[in-house]
Amino acid sequence: MSVKKAFNTKAKVIFNQRISGNNWHALLRSPAIAAKAVPGQFVQVRFSDGIEPLLRRPFSVHGARGADISILYEVIGIGTRIFSQKKPGETLEVIGPLGNGFDISLSRCKGVEVSVLVAGGMGVAPLVFLAQKLSTISSKLETLALVGGRTKEQVLCLNEFRKTGCSVKVSTDDGSSGTRGRVTNLLENALRKINDPECAMVYACGPKPMLKGVDTIVKKFGIPAQLSLESHMACGIGACLGCVVDTTEGYKRVCKDGPVFSAQELAWGEGT
Repeated sequence: MSVKKAFNTKAKVIFNQRISGNNWHALLRSPAIAAKAVPGQFVQVRFSDGIEPLLRRPFSVHGARGADISILYEVIGIGTRIFSQKKPGETLEVIGPLGNGFDISLSRCKGVEVSVLVAGGMGVAPLVFLAQKLSTISSKLETLALVGGRTKEQVLCLNEFRKTGCSVKVSTDDGSSGTRGRVTNLLENALRKINDPECAMVYACGPKPMLKGVDTIVKKFGIPAQLSLESHMACGIGACLGCVVDTTEGYKRVCKDGPVFSAQELAWGEGT
């Protein structure tokens, strides 16, 4: 799904709260972006009028309701540290919505469709928004959210998924929550139970190794998948060519041609 028009706005911080560890949740007032954003798109945020940090930072749209957009983020560097210090009432310069989102059209089968959402760590951010949209478009849809993290602290948004009607399964590398192991193990088990590949779609967002694992598994079962790639971005609009990935059609830009790609078109070369 693609929405090409983007806005450069001053967005007011409504709240900005730590939810666990280094994970934060912010709500920003930006009516123009909220009205146009679709799941899988992102925004570019500028934190300072000075030279540090010089570049904007990309964040998936975690949700859009009314005049507000929400952002889920992890404090890992100077930009996100400054973000975490922003108080309600302050403003941030935000450009968005950017990129191409998930395709949520339902036209492949006559029976009950199954959507499987696979999230690794902060990859839950766009998938909660997606789950919210999926819950409104068809009564013939079952949605399963598979959420993974290295530890219990990194497993996020379980209640948010459940509120949309998703069935939820969890995995952690250390076994501190849910099943011990990788979230891709949960995916393989789930896909074994699907009888008709044409009635299923996998949506995934997370680290590159996880997405490569998802790609291998869905191709094994003949089930289509849409993968949201995480990438460092400078401009966010396709001009700098700093976020190219290898595809079956040559190099493409994550910010402009993605961040959502079909599993079939990703070549997983050096740039992917």
